[in-house]
Amino acid sequence: MKYIKDLTEGSRIQGVYFCKSKLSTETKNGKPYESLILQDKTGLLDTKIWDPNSLGISEFEAGEYIDVTGDVIIFNNAKQARLTRVRRAQENEYDPADYMPCSKKNIDEMYAKAVGLVDSIGNTYYRELMELFFKAEEFASVFKKASAAKTVHHGFMGGLLEHSLSVAMLCDHLCTMYPILNRDLLVSAALLHDIGKTRELSAFPQNDYTDEGQLLGHIVMGAMMVDEKIKQIPGFPEGLKTDLEHCILAHHGELEFGSPKKPAIIEALALSMADNMDAKIETFSEALEAGGSEGWLGFNKFLDSNIRGTGL
Repeated sequence: MKYIKDLTEGSRIQGVYFCKSKLSTETKNGKPYESLILQDKTGLLDTKIWDPNSLGISEFEAGEYIDVTGDVIIFNNAKQARLTRVRRAQENEYDPADYMPCSKKNIDEMYAKAVGLVDSIGNTYYRELMELFFKAEEFASVFKKASAAKTVHHGFMGGLLEHSLSVAMLCDHLCTMYPILNRDLLVSAALLHDIGKTRELSAFPQNDYTDEGQLLGHIVMGAMMVDEKIKQIPGFPEGLKTDLEHCILAHHGELEFGSPKKPAIIEALALSMADNMDAKIETFSEALEAGGSEGWLGFNKFLDSNIRGTGL
């Protein structure tokens, strides 16, 4: 089996892949065909079965591992596979770890750093709140595996942890540069700002929007999750609660970017800028990894610019 990132135009695709989605549809002439998205840990591949009723195509469903044979072409400047044979794979034919994208960083080491930041929080109310999240085994298990996005940035297992820790470390550094910032509030908000994504997105292999995620969104859901935990802490000051929840609600910075509120306190402003910085640098990094580190890569809609690698 070749990984998706290594497939090139004219090459043969043969091996086991995860079928992320499957759509049975028709051409303009009424001929049935199937449109699939295949996945491994290196990416996704648009895939077509133009003759789904042929003898080489066995029954299978989305969410299953399938053994495929076909050819790779370029269509609309993107790789696409056309399959001639498909069957369900047996459990001993694949290792799930080969099919789910995962952080290149050590998950346990990152989580230990996050817990270290929790332990460094001086305010007793904020620290107790953070411990209810980050020192709970059930939360840790979910948070370590969660993705930070469906596609845009950190869209892999451990991505939510990697992004949240990076934002928290940026915020911690900002506090040394700008003493006006309340470190306990800012670091707490940074670690918590995207926790709603543990409910907004389903776990891998699906990594897709849940019904709750579609209806509420991770920003509102995150503030609700914080509110639920705060109710478990007797005497939690209302001012501390409001400031923290405001930082979460305003962390996208602008109303048009999905924030219910624009930053109204300085910590919320700092958080929104740190979040934006980490998200965009990761988006750029992933684009360079996919398209090459040298030369012009074309227009990137998420960065709203033509982008170029420096080759350094």
